[in-house]
Amino acid sequence: MAEPRIPGSDPERHLELPCGQTIDPHDIDLGMREYACPCGESHAAVTDVHPPSRFFPESLVAVLQETIETDDEFDEFGTPHLMGVVLEEFPEEVVTYDGSDDGAVGYAMVWLTDFDSRRLHEIVVELVVELMDHAVSHADDDSAISEFESQMLEFDVSEFVDQYRAQRNFERVGDGPV
Repeated sequence: MAEPRIPGSDPERHLELPCGQTIDPHDIDLGMREYACPCGESHAAVTDVHPPSRFFPESLVAVLQETIETDDEFDEFGTPHLMGVVLEEFPEEVVTYDGSDDGAVGYAMVWLTDFDSRRLHEIVVELVVELMDHAVSHADDDSAISEFESQMLEFDVSEFVDQYRAQRNFERVGDGPV
């Protein structure tokens, strides 16, 4: 006898979060930035359609897109690459769901982290600063290296994140916290 279920539900479709809770990936929508988990914690939620400007000003995003060449199916450096760096650094704290064959979601990929969206924001900034530092260290211009290093000594990641999150314009539907 067939087991009754809600139309469109798939009992095999689930995503285990880093905390051990299991959710249906369809519970994540495009406007979501954090998932309020039954475990009592908030987990950052990022989809491939979220722009990198979620983490950085457009001017920096443009510089990153101009200078970083991608060797994948994406046209330019973007959120999937940022989350790939996070996943590489924190493989036990990030889970993914490939929704590219799932017509019921509006994203191709979603990442959920063991940390909340603010901590994820700090991590993304820290990792991009590390990438920039590595790139600058290969420059032939000692004054550029020295200038970058002195600027980084004054750069406060936490303060940047606070200011960016406060200044960000949350007027579009997809930008508001859920």
